[in-house]
Amino acid sequence: MMKYNILKTVFALAVITTFLSCGEDFLEKSPTEFISAEDVITTGELDPSISDANLRGIYSMMINTGTGGFSTDHEDFGQKGYDIFTDFLSGDLALTANNYNRYGNFVNLLSTVDYADNDNYMPWRYYYRVIRSANQVISTLGGNEAIPESDASKHALGQAKTLRAYAYFYLSQLFQKEYNATEAILPLYTTPTDPVFAQSPMSDVYDFMIEDLTSADSLLIGFDRANKTGANQDVARALLAYVYAAKGDSASNLLAKGLADQVIDAGYPLMTSTEVVGGFNDLNTPAWIWGFDITLANGLDLASWWGQIDVFTYSYQWAGDRKGIDNVLFSKIKDNDIRKTQFDTINSLQPRNKFYNAARVIGGQRNIEDDYIYMRVAEMYLLSAEMAAKEGQDAAARTRLNELLSERFTEATDYAYVNGLSGDDLLDEVILQTRIELWGEGKSYLSMKRNKQTMTRGTNHVFHSGLSIPYTDERLTFEIPQAEIQNNPFIN
Repeated sequence: MMKYNILKTVFALAVITTFLSCGEDFLEKSPTEFISAEDVITTGELDPSISDANLRGIYSMMINTGTGGFSTDHEDFGQKGYDIFTDFLSGDLALTANNYNRYGNFVNLLSTVDYADNDNYMPWRYYYRVIRSANQVISTLGGNEAIPESDASKHALGQAKTLRAYAYFYLSQLFQKEYNATEAILPLYTTPTDPVFAQSPMSDVYDFMIEDLTSADSLLIGFDRANKTGANQDVARALLAYVYAAKGDSASNLLAKGLADQVIDAGYPLMTSTEVVGGFNDLNTPAWIWGFDITLANGLDLASWWGQIDVFTYSYQWAGDRKGIDNVLFSKIKDNDIRKTQFDTINSLQPRNKFYNAARVIGGQRNIEDDYIYMRVAEMYLLSAEMAAKEGQDAAARTRLNELLSERFTEATDYAYVNGLSGDDLLDEVILQTRIELWGEGKSYLSMKRNKQTMTRGTNHVFHSGLSIPYTDERLTFEIPQAEIQNNPFIN
């Protein structure tokens, strides 16, 4: 018992060091010189609370400032920060005024072609930190092939594998133009003690994500999460659907559709017409699948997603770095569509009626208490429709799309045109509705890449107004950062 208590104390200190360390090297290791490898791989099973603490650290990393390596950078605040990056690259999010020069070089498409620019380093470091931390959790639970005895440990292992795959998925999207099985893209780290590796081919990275998420699907059976911050079976299935959809072949499309339908069948209702203009600020919204319950204890303020997007928060949006929907995309929203009212036509098409603090005091929310959204069930309706349309299942695609639109229009006649669409016209409509429904939620970039689109900016962009740019343009994909190239001898 004394040996176990000492082990627990030392390992807890190692965990704390892992999550508080701000070293520059993403391969920084937690101190393990005081405990044996055998102890490490059994610790999580001996005391599940240690694995839970590790996981809480990863979930916190997803919302904390400075996790990309720059604590004073007001664009560095975890997953929602990269959602803003990708929405800008897609062109659907328009920077309409740039008085404080936040995102200026990025939106001007200068950052992504300069491997020395911090905007490339931040996501690379952040996602590999998630991977490193997930690998540590997996190691404490017995490793990649382990099947723990207790349900608690199975659920912890399933969450860690889901989070590891989540990070690899976003890296694969941000740092490569499109799926190419033989092209080397990312170093693939599967344990916390791996040495520095060369880039693995895309097929290996995707196979690893699929393996992780398939295993997580099984491990997370019966996981009853305390709130939607935890990644449950539906999160794992939805991420796996996105992975298959990004591959783009017919067999993968069908697998993606099946997984999306499984998540839909789990019973999350679509957001109602009232809810889609209700602020997007509450994790308890029934349609939300995954997010984070923000409290004052998280210490978020100006450097946050709300501090960049919400005019009713003390924010850049309020102060002068204005962001709104691309005006061409806005013009394609039908007048009777409730989503048209999400945007303020007087104030630069800002999302004043989509994302907002409930008090609705201009510049009012100083310390953030509004929640973060990562995923909701509408994504799965749209992904199911997209995959069905690509595979010639027009009726299934129309059904899923109509189910969504029935919550966005009062009269069925307003969206009856969908029933007359087929083939490419139907697919184009699904893609358009995806951009409208999920605007500002970090999903347009993923759609742009898997659908191989050329995006044309409207006239309300400060930079590159009217620019047409294909998804393969190097400016739309991040560069492997200078720091990684300098520290990894296998990358030229």
